[in-house]
Amino acid sequence: MAEVVGTYNPKKVTMALGRHIASGFADDSFISIEFQGDGTTSVTGADGEIIRSIDPNSQAIVKLVLLQSSTTNKFLIEQHYKDKESGEGVFPVSIKDLLGKTSFSASVAWVPKLATRAYGKAANMVEWEIHTGASELSQK
Repeated sequence: MAEVVGTYNPKKVTMALGRHIASGFADDSFISIEFQGDGTTSVTGADGEIIRSIDPNSQAIVKLVLLQSSTTNKFLIEQHYKDKESGEGVFPVSIKDLLGKTSFSASVAWVPKLATRAYGKAANMVEWEIHTGASELSQK
């Protein structure tokens, strides 16, 4: 039997926020995606009959952890204020693992609030939340 060996390289994970290519990622876990819907739930009646409900909600919260010096911080700040002022701070988001063939996309995303900032002796990380409309995760 042939041994299967996979490869992961964080440099092969790309993230596009509209036309902005995110960069300056944290050195540990830098992107996480949390889906907001309940998926499929079920209820069992008193007689044992079961009904399933499929939640159509495909919204997600993308958490992005950046170096304090990342230019992506500026982009996200600008989008947040643009959205607050005119409602036009939305953008598509696309995340791809080029080696693992996993991709995530949403045609509408926004920055609901500014990231918390911390200053100390050494540079800190900045964690952002990006909320999406309908989203899709695929594995090719």
